[in-house]
Order: sequence, then structure tokens, then C-alpha cells
Amino acid sequence: INHRPRGGHTMLYGPLLAFTAAWAPAALMPCVSRGETQQHMPQQRTNSRAAVMSTEGLAAAPPRIIICGAPASGKGTQCELLKEEYGVVHLSTGDMLRAAVKAGTPVGEQAKGYMDRGELVPDDVIIGIVKDRLAESDCEQTGWLLDGFPRTEAQAKALAAAGITPTKVLYLQVPDEMLVERVVGRRTDPETGKIYHLKFAPPESDEVAARLTQRSDDTEEKCRVRLQAFHEHMAAVESCYQSLISYTDGTKPKAQVFAELQKCLE
Repeated sequence: INHRPRGGHTMLYGPLLAFTAAWAPAALMPCVSRGETQQHMPQQRTNSRAAVMSTEGLAAAPPRIIICGAPASGKGTQCELLKEEYGVVHLSTGDMLRAAVKAGTPVGEQAKGYMDRGELVPDDVIIGIVKDRLAESDCEQTGWLLDGFPRTEAQAKALAAAGITPTKVLYLQVPDEMLVERVVGRRTDPETGKIYHLKFAPPESDEVAARLTQRSDDTEEKCRVRLQAFHEHMAAVESCYQSLISYTDGTKPKAQVFAELQKCLE
């Protein structure tokens, strides 16, 4: 995904002349890497690529990204980084469900009926909610990032049938043993909501440590059941996106993982 300004911007006049002049050095650099650009032009970097994208108008379509990976593979962390860097709308099915129910949309009302009865919301309702959300102006203008969806082949095919096609699918790969270790060691501070890990991100004090709680499903047994189900469904999802999927080693430090994801999106 190329967000650099085109050379054509040097033709702008009037009030935009100063803006164009500020960007002209980057626009005229032939085949320069991001690292080199940042080294020679430290003050030129914007807070988000979305700011650069806004200067291109319709020259480049906004990114449509799906990120997938097993529980505790680091999707949440990388989604925050991707959102900040590319300006995309970060979406999870849980958030979309709650928003649709709160807004009282037709599909939201359908979902509420199932949820009130304690039943699983069927795929056709979920797809309707996703389709409605992706059609909103913010997603159409800046692009979107679907977090952990679709989870099954049926959902992937339903998205395609609804005309929803990603430009890239990112897959974070982490060995099961490491995933189990990440899950089993997770703890939550009930007062602040902050998530800790007994090994990788321990609490700051004994006082905080004493009040930490563990989710009932963050046990090794339940984690392995979830992983088995994930692998069974994910193989079929991968087959639906063979030409779009890129694999990234999710065991590396988060900055390195993010750098690899950026390369996948170039």
C-alpha cells in the first residue's frame, strides 16, 4: 500500500503551494526506503499515513485489512499499531454487535433477540452487521481493519457473497505452546481493567498482584480446546484468501512484528 504523495502534487497553486513545497522533497526522491526517508527528513513524518493518504484524493483506494491469529497471538496489540499508522477503522464483531444493538438498527434488533435468549447470533445476522458497518462513511473513506473475522469458511464465503473483499489478510503465527503460556499467565486488575502477565508483564507492586484475577477460561485445558477449534476452522479460511494472505512470525517483539506487517502491506 503506497501512501507517498505523487509528483503531480507539485502542480498545485494558491493556498496549497506551501503544503506542496513541504512535501516536494519526499515526492521527488526516487526509490528511497522508509528508513532512509526518516533519517534524512525527521521533521517530515506525519503522525499517521492517513494524513498522507488524504492528500492523494482518489489516487489510492483505502486499505481493507483482515488480521487473524489464534487467541493470545498479539492481534490486539498489532491492531492498535496498525490503526495509528494507517488511520483505518479498527473493528471487532463484538464491538459491532453492541453498537448495532444500541443503535437499534434492523440487524441490531435481530441480534438482540438472539442475545436476550442466550443464543449464539447466527452468521447471516453477523454478516449483515459487518456489511452495514463497513458501508459507513468512515470505513469507506479511510479503510478498515477487521480483527479476527472471519473465523470460519462459511463466514469468509458469506463476506465474499456480500461483496466484502479485503486488500490484504495478515496472519500472526505463534506456536501453540507459546500461546498456552501467554494465556495461562494472563491476569486482570479488576480496579483498573489493566491486563498483566505473571511472566512477561508482571504487576508493579505486591498490592496490585494481590488483587489480580484470572479469567475462568484462561486455563490450559480450555485454551487447548480453543486452539484446536481455531486451527480446524482457520485452514479453511486460509484457502479462501490464498492470493491475499501473508504470514508473520508473532513470536518476535511487537515492534519487529509490526515492521513485518508493514512490509506485507507495501
